[in-house]
Amino acid sequence: MRKVNCNGSPYEIGLQHGQAVKAEISRSLIFYKDLFQETARLSWPEVCQLAARFEPILQRDWIDYYTEIQGISTGAGHPFLSILALNVRTEIAYGMFTDGCTALSWKKSSSSFLAQNWDWQQEQQENLILLRIRQSKKPAIEMVTEAGIIGKIGLNSSGVGVCLNAIRARGVDFDRLPCHLALRACLDSWSKDKAMVALRKAGVASACHILVADLNGATGMECSHIDTIELPMSDRGIITHTNHFTRNHAGVEDKMALPDSPVRHERIDELVETIEEDSPGFENIGILLNDERDFPTSICRQQTDTSTVATLFSIVMDLGGKSAWVKIGRPISTKEILELVPGLLLPNGRE
Repeated sequence: MRKVNCNGSPYEIGLQHGQAVKAEISRSLIFYKDLFQETARLSWPEVCQLAARFEPILQRDWIDYYTEIQGISTGAGHPFLSILALNVRTEIAYGMFTDGCTALSWKKSSSSFLAQNWDWQQEQQENLILLRIRQSKKPAIEMVTEAGIIGKIGLNSSGVGVCLNAIRARGVDFDRLPCHLALRACLDSWSKDKAMVALRKAGVASACHILVADLNGATGMECSHIDTIELPMSDRGIITHTNHFTRNHAGVEDKMALPDSPVRHERIDELVETIEEDSPGFENIGILLNDERDFPTSICRQQTDTSTVATLFSIVMDLGGKSAWVKIGRPISTKEILELVPGLLLPNGRE
């Protein structure tokens, strides 16, 4: 996996990002051009027209993100609206994409873990990058993302981590924050509570579940384009989620794109019960993400002749230790293992 180190102003961060992974961004644009045409019957000019509808809110309320995307555009040599389209890909397709994922958080008295398998089209594996960002007056960030996208799954130097479950449900609000930029807003926050304040104020533009956590615990934010329902931790300090709504969102229809989502949700709930209450950690949480019951549409997912979706990476974050381990590919047969320690990006390795 390509490792991209960025620092400076938002524009400089974007410029470095774009220059470092030009090839990956170009391939990602080709991938999404084809996917938008196939799934939503949208030509690329139509995609860019829809992306442009987010410009007013980004220019008004999220100018740093707008400027960072401008930097990527310059660095990669692609039009601004094409890069913006990558960052709002979920909203443009009106919920037609479903990244199949299984996520969980677990808070104990002196520890807090956050974990996820991210499942998506196998073709995008080569376009994933490890993005490291050092920025002024904000935490340092390490995340695994698709090249050209400024917000995804990872953690920051303040011990805030975030995961994403896509949900297929029609509807988009162009006056709310697109879900991938909502992930970045979490990673730009000094605490889980401050991340939640930011998302409550902004709203999220389309259906998804955002699981945000720090050492003090986690909250699931199950979003549609019209509402957000907050999911609390269980009595054991656990939240689990997959790719369907677990609460009623009035006026919003869950298309249940992945029929295996409820099965995976039930399975991850079963598995956490097998871990002793005081012993969640990198190793045993990682074992949960290796699970292949109901293969190939299991928690550890495999591409088949009828589905090109597979687990592309697995991540377990220790938010107290402000570190994470990432397994590239299916965790049961990983291609590469990465350690994330965003605090090491800071001067003297500290806040």
